[in-house]
Amino acid sequence: MNEQVNLQRIQRQAGLCLRRVSKSFGSVEVIRDVDLDIEGGEFVVFVGPSGCGKSTLLRLIAGLEEVTSGDVLIAGKDVTEEDPSDRGIAMVFQTYALYPHMTVAQNMGFGLKVAGRSKTEVEEKVGQAADVLQLNDYLDRRPGQLSGGQRQRVAIGRAIVRDPDVFLFDEPLSNLDAELRVDMRIEIARLHQKLGNTMIYVTHDQTEAMTLADKIVVLRAGRIEQVGSPSTLYDDPDNMFVGGFIGSPKMNFMDGVMRQNGVEVAGVILQTRPITNRPADGTPVHVGIRPEHWRLAEEGKTAVPFKVGFSEFLGGASYLYGTIGEKSCTVNVEREAISERGSVLNLMADADHICLFDQNERRIR
Repeated sequence: MNEQVNLQRIQRQAGLCLRRVSKSFGSVEVIRDVDLDIEGGEFVVFVGPSGCGKSTLLRLIAGLEEVTSGDVLIAGKDVTEEDPSDRGIAMVFQTYALYPHMTVAQNMGFGLKVAGRSKTEVEEKVGQAADVLQLNDYLDRRPGQLSGGQRQRVAIGRAIVRDPDVFLFDEPLSNLDAELRVDMRIEIARLHQKLGNTMIYVTHDQTEAMTLADKIVVLRAGRIEQVGSPSTLYDDPDNMFVGGFIGSPKMNFMDGVMRQNGVEVAGVILQTRPITNRPADGTPVHVGIRPEHWRLAEEGKTAVPFKVGFSEFLGGASYLYGTIGEKSCTVNVEREAISERGSVLNLMADADHICLFDQNERRIR
């Protein structure tokens, strides 16, 4: 029985393709020539700063905004001109948008009822969704009797009963407090494991992106900066924007100069990994190093001086904030290495984790 269910799930997984999709509001272009392939069953997260176009791109996929140019394909079918109801998608919004006078069961089944489905079918699909979301004990309650997390589960359940090919989530956790956000992240991840549908999720929170995604799409000013797995974007960013946006605390950036045997930072030469397109000696570059890739230098070794500004103890991690030269820098250190304000630590960096960027902020590889 389980094998049959899994086979049906694989057969109905729908991929999604965007081909040179653009969107303008008057003379303002907010999405610019976006090309993207999403495999069936993938959990893809659109992430970027406010105003980067991620929610607009989601609405173009949903059909809630008209595409100015380009094509949207779902399961191999061109749906660019299709109505939202004909695209095989279901959307979960930032606001729950539940009817306060209806019960949980009525809210979840309302769309099917309006579509003319039979009472038996509605009850069956609502029951199935309630099982998945652990809402069986709340079906007779009204939204006002639920917590924020429970109301968001109801909103997700309303999408599940539609049995869509693709789920679209538009910042669904932004109205929840910090603890509930963590709980709901876990629930959404479990939901994807159970259902196996393609899911596209929009957030400005890179922690959500890193923990949920199979694939992350980083957007800036309506363009895709980089697409890849969370580990790829973290370890191997294409540019300084991605390196600085993905990761918390973010990657440190310092001024450097290429030298024959490495890169010079604050008067000290750091060894780097082999570089295919290595700039000439004396070329100024930007040097990116993540907080955890610094280490205390051994006694007597040449090292980069780090002046401590203040420290932050977070239990499992300890951070020192200070400066290298005149650039702000964050260092992840052992608890015993926490130092007083104004003290100077001697640091070295792991050669395999030093990222170099040119003056246009593009990665040097």
